[in-house]
Amino acid sequence: MKSSLKKLVAKILGWQLKRLRKKNKIFVVAVAGSIGKTSTKLALAHVLGQTYKVRYQEGNYNDLISVPLIFFSRSLPNIYNPLAWAWTFLRNEAVIGKKYPYQIVVIELGTDAPGQMQEFASYLQVDIAVLTAIVPEHMANFADLNAVAAEELEITKFTTKIFANKDLIPPEYLGHLPKTTVTYGIKQPADIQMTNISWEGGEQSNFDIVYGGIIFLHGSHEQITEPQLYSICAAVSVGTELDMTTSAIHEGIKSLKPVSGRMQHLNGLSGSFILDDTYNASPEAMIGALDTIYRMNASEKIAILGNMNELGNYSEKEHKRIGEYCDPHELSFIATIGPDANKYLAPAAAARGCLVKTFDSPVDAGRFVKERLRQGTVVLVKGSQNNVFAEEAIKEMLALPADSVKLVRQSKYWMRIKHKNLPKPTIQKQPHAKPEPHTAEQPKSEQKSE
Repeated sequence: MKSSLKKLVAKILGWQLKRLRKKNKIFVVAVAGSIGKTSTKLALAHVLGQTYKVRYQEGNYNDLISVPLIFFSRSLPNIYNPLAWAWTFLRNEAVIGKKYPYQIVVIELGTDAPGQMQEFASYLQVDIAVLTAIVPEHMANFADLNAVAAEELEITKFTTKIFANKDLIPPEYLGHLPKTTVTYGIKQPADIQMTNISWEGGEQSNFDIVYGGIIFLHGSHEQITEPQLYSICAAVSVGTELDMTTSAIHEGIKSLKPVSGRMQHLNGLSGSFILDDTYNASPEAMIGALDTIYRMNASEKIAILGNMNELGNYSEKEHKRIGEYCDPHELSFIATIGPDANKYLAPAAAARGCLVKTFDSPVDAGRFVKERLRQGTVVLVKGSQNNVFAEEAIKEMLALPADSVKLVRQSKYWMRIKHKNLPKPTIQKQPHAKPEPHTAEQPKSEQKSE
C-alpha cells in the first residue's frame, strides 16, 4: 500500500513540477553518487548563491516524492496523511500561478536499490549533474560494483551536462560518460583540479584551483578532509561553468561551515577536542576521516569507529581494510561500535599494533573514552546511522551538555528509534579505567564490552 501511495503522490508532484518549469526558466543542478552528495549540494548552494538566487534544502530530501517538494519549498508530510498532502498540492498550485523567485535549484538524487534513479526521469530534466563517486554503497541491494555504477550512470540519460569526480570514479565507469563530461579532482590530472594542498595544524586547508593549465584561484578553508575538499572542487567547477567571477566563487567557499555530523568541531571534557563525523560512514569517507586526525597536532588521538552499514558481501573486506588503515603511531586508542566493526575492523587494527576495545552500545563507548580525555586529546567519532548512532557516544564527552543539540538525529522521531533499537548501556563510571589491549588472537567470546 505504501508503495502505491508513493507512486500516486510522485505522479501528482511530477505533474506539478513539469508545469512549474514550463512556466519558468529554472536551471537545475543535481548531485548523485555513492558518497558526498549532501556536502557537495551544500557547497554548490553556497557558491552559486553568491551570484544567483538559489533554492535548496539542507536535509536529505533526495527520494522520488521529496525532490519535487524542494522546488515548491514544502516540507514532507506523512505519506498516510491525505489531508496534509491535499493541502501541499493546493499550495503548490499557488506557487505555479506566480513568478518563480529562484534562478537555480540544487538537489540531490539518492538511490539505494536498482531502478530508482530512472524513476526521477519521469518528471525531471537536469541541466548539470555532479557525479561524486562510484564506490561500494548499499551492497545488500546491489550484486556488485558494476550494478552500483549502472544505477548511478542512469542520471546521464536525463542530464544535459555531467561533472564527474575523476578520483572516485574508476576509469572503466568514466568511459561510459559523455565526451562532454567535465572532470574534477585532487589526486590525478583533471579538467579542474585542486592542487598545492597544505594543512595548517589539521585545522585549515590551503589550496589552488587549476583550470586550463593555469592557477585561477587561491583558496583556504576550515574544511579539512578530502571528501569536503572534493565538494568545494565540484562547486568551483560548476560556478566556473556558469560564468561566476573568481571573487564570487571565493566568497562562496568562505561562507561554507561544517554542519552537524560532518567534521563538526566540538569541545570535549578536560580540554579535549571532538571531530564529529557521525552523519554516516562508508569506506572512502572513513579513510578520509582517519587521514584528517592523522594530520592534526595533538598530545593524544583517539578514534571511535562504528559499523559501516549496508555493505553486504563487501562488509568483511571493507571493515578489515579500515582496521588495517588504523595507524598505531597516530592513534593511542580505538573504540569500535557494532557487529562488523567489532568482528572485522577491531582485530585488523589490533594486528597492526593498535590498542582496541569493542562495544555494542555507543553510550558505553563514549563513557569509556570519556575517562581517557585529557588536555589536548583529539577524538574522531564516525559511523553509520542505523543501529550504530555514534553521535550518542559524543554526548558522554561534551564539555557543554547543551551542545548535544548540535548533533545529528536528535529529534523526537530519531530518539524514539534509538531508544527502541540501541542496546542499553552496560557500564557505569569507571574513573581512570585502563582498557585491555584487543589482539587479533583473542577469541571472539572475549571481545566483548564491559
